[in-house]
Amino acid sequence: MSPFVNRIVRAAKLDASVYEEVEADTSAMGQAMGVVVLSSLAGGIGFIQIAGLEGMVIGTAGALLGWYIWAFLTYVIGTKLLPEPQTQADHGELLRTIGFSSAPGLIRVLAILPGLNAIVNFIAGAWMLIAMVIAVRQALDYQSTYRAMGVCLIGWLVQAVVLWMVVTMVGIPPAMLQP
Repeated sequence: MSPFVNRIVRAAKLDASVYEEVEADTSAMGQAMGVVVLSSLAGGIGFIQIAGLEGMVIGTAGALLGWYIWAFLTYVIGTKLLPEPQTQADHGELLRTIGFSSAPGLIRVLAILPGLNAIVNFIAGAWMLIAMVIAVRQALDYQSTYRAMGVCLIGWLVQAVVLWMVVTMVGIPPAMLQP
């Protein structure tokens, strides 16, 4: 198995050590972006019946933008507003770890199967959220998982508002957005 695939599998298995590994590996940015793109494409394939190819393209671009925004927000919230004494991180570390927390989203490709869309997307979303909490805890060197959960929640809320404003300004129809 290639090192990249191995990292994806370990990230999906919620192996905290892989998040420490990619946090420290400055050359892993391309891999992190690759995980986000693959996860987004998997979601797009699962969503293609509803939104078609255009929805898949918009969803992939939106996921990349969302990844960048959420990582930046997580960086600011986690290092400036809610740091622990030992917290030290940069935006790149959060981009890499949060990128790999998208690994569980690869199962969203199964949403293309009739009747499975809602359940697959729910499972993938919950799994990705758990992975992100672990990624944030590791990247920010937190002792508290609850603090990592709080940072993720605050970041998600702010990101949701920002993306909603972008979608509204650009005029993307709600049917084009993944649930």
